[in-house]
Amino acid sequence: MRVARCILFLIIFSGIISCSPKKHLDMRPNILLIVADDLGFSDLGSYGGNIRTPNIDQLAKNGLRFSQFRTGPTCAVTRAMLLSGHNNHVAGMGMQDGLLINSPLIGQPGYESHLSDRIIPASQLLNESGYHTYTTGKWHLGKREEDSPLAKGFERSYTLLQGGSNHFNNIGIEPDDALSLFREDGKLIDFPTGQYSTEVYTNKLIEFIKEGTSEKNRHPFFALAAYTSPHWPLQVPDNYLDRYEGDFDIGYDSLRVIRFESLKDQGLIPEEAELPPRLEYIVPWKDLTPEKQKIEARKMELYAAMVDNLDYHVGRIIQFLKVEGLYDNTIIIFMSDNGAAGNDFYNEEWSMDFIRKYYNNDYDSMGKINSFVSYGPPWAHAGAAPFNRFKGYTTEGGIASPIIISSKNIVAPGTVSNAYFTVMDLAPTFYEIAGATYPGKTGTAKTKSLLGKSILPLLQGEHQIHEPDYVTALEHRGRMFIRKGNWKLVNLNPPYDESKMMLFNLEEDLGETTDLSQAHPEKLKELLGAWKNYKETNEIILPK
Repeated sequence: MRVARCILFLIIFSGIISCSPKKHLDMRPNILLIVADDLGFSDLGSYGGNIRTPNIDQLAKNGLRFSQFRTGPTCAVTRAMLLSGHNNHVAGMGMQDGLLINSPLIGQPGYESHLSDRIIPASQLLNESGYHTYTTGKWHLGKREEDSPLAKGFERSYTLLQGGSNHFNNIGIEPDDALSLFREDGKLIDFPTGQYSTEVYTNKLIEFIKEGTSEKNRHPFFALAAYTSPHWPLQVPDNYLDRYEGDFDIGYDSLRVIRFESLKDQGLIPEEAELPPRLEYIVPWKDLTPEKQKIEARKMELYAAMVDNLDYHVGRIIQFLKVEGLYDNTIIIFMSDNGAAGNDFYNEEWSMDFIRKYYNNDYDSMGKINSFVSYGPPWAHAGAAPFNRFKGYTTEGGIASPIIISSKNIVAPGTVSNAYFTVMDLAPTFYEIAGATYPGKTGTAKTKSLLGKSILPLLQGEHQIHEPDYVTALEHRGRMFIRKGNWKLVNLNPPYDESKMMLFNLEEDLGETTDLSQAHPEKLKELLGAWKNYKETNEIILPK
């Protein structure tokens, strides 16, 4: 069945009748995966946002948008699941790097803080099957050479090793990483000071693809553009600084309502959905002083400018593919790695001394190379509409991500699919597109079977790939969820405690506002049993 689907897919997309990578002229589709960093669910124009994203929105017109795609709650967790097709613990990212320091879990299976030897990375298997493999931007899956993109199957790479950096130089973003590290093709390099990260990563990716397609015997490519935009610090080139001046003076409360209603208009959430109440610790916009409102609005202006700039560079890649004659045979996936980010590191106790040593957030400096702005919980709450909370949490606000899949011959372009799937399903999809068989030539007795499933049927007009009672789960830093169908069990905050778990029916309560654990004890028991089974099967070790 899988081979038959692969042949059908290639007939539709490439006009050939073979999945074999050994043909002289290899016309299997190229795969371009674009990952934004900390982009909110409702930021894109095609997802109900008021930020100008014409290039990404055009991808939506040519492709499919999905309303029920889910990621991990943080950057590295998602990236490990994305490249492995598996649970974050099996993939080695039970806790992402900086958070693991001084943890008793160091050295335990699942807490390697780099891709484990229990999975085969998608980059490695696709390269083995005849694809050129390239990546630029954020890696965040290990700093050692043996954990680098080159060691994991990427032929060419230009990557930031940590979770973030100044967008104009190599000044780090956390006390334990005062300087950011960059690798090009396995070698440590210096970031070109003064150049902007999104432009640098785009230039490199175009360079890699161009070099690969100039070869006499062409092969398809798998290219991962892992941008660090719009991840904090919120910084933009000078010509973007005032692009959204005044656009967010309405405040975060009003923006959240506007985004919520716009998502309904786009068909991305049900008409009967209700907006969750404002988080109790977020000060109402009307209660802020005019000076505070001015500063808060400036934060969102800069965030919007970063997304706008990201869209411009996505457009550059698309135009390049068209000029080179590659566009019609390229499948483009655009997604975010998690929910909107609610951090405010300039004012958080653990980070403020380090941040303020290097940066100055005076109003006139905001958005420039010497500032460290993050927009904090209020705007993240708006960007996560209609969900509860944001990045870091296992509520929907932390794991709901926009995703657009675009191709010239996709079925029903411009529509919205409500099929539920997760980031673990992408790697199996790439394998089916490429005609690759997991785990390939390098699998061992340790290698775990894929947990994800190809979503190729969704691109061909099917309405679901998972059964109605399909189970997914995740744990990170004591926060967890398990979802079975539309029922979801959540441990909101650490420590892990079964007695504090909350039960939600997502079909009726998208915002996870009404805990049903007391009203439905049988469903609570059922999901606790499913969680126990999932935890044991997928080797999840819980923090004590």
